[in-house]
Amino acid sequence: VQLQASGGGSVQAGGSLRLSCVASGVRVSTTNMGWYRQAPGKERESVADISGSDSTNYEDSVKGRFTISRDNAKNTLYLQMNSLKPEDTAVYFCNLNNFGKLYWGQGTLVTVSS
Repeated sequence: VQLQASGGGSVQAGGSLRLSCVASGVRVSTTNMGWYRQAPGKERESVADISGSDSTNYEDSVKGRFTISRDNAKNTLYLQMNSLKPEDTAVYFCNLNNFGKLYWGQGTLVTVSS
């Protein structure tokens, strides 16, 4: 199983980005997946997750701004991030839980300037 994350970049506050995470070796349609982030000097935290039955959860600070989704045909997980804030600056990682074994993508940097 491999996860390839992309889509990070530098934006101004209020801007948008869409992160992608392409999976290989496993079908994303039936797995629990999520996005995490790690800001400098802070621990990695969960941002959003989606279950195999498409139930979603969001960290409080991103509710109403971020949307997690997946395209089963492309075997890809997405994170649409709108109304970005400087405090969203972090390295974002995608995660997949395949029968209890966790896999991580390599991380993609998001920088939001004020």
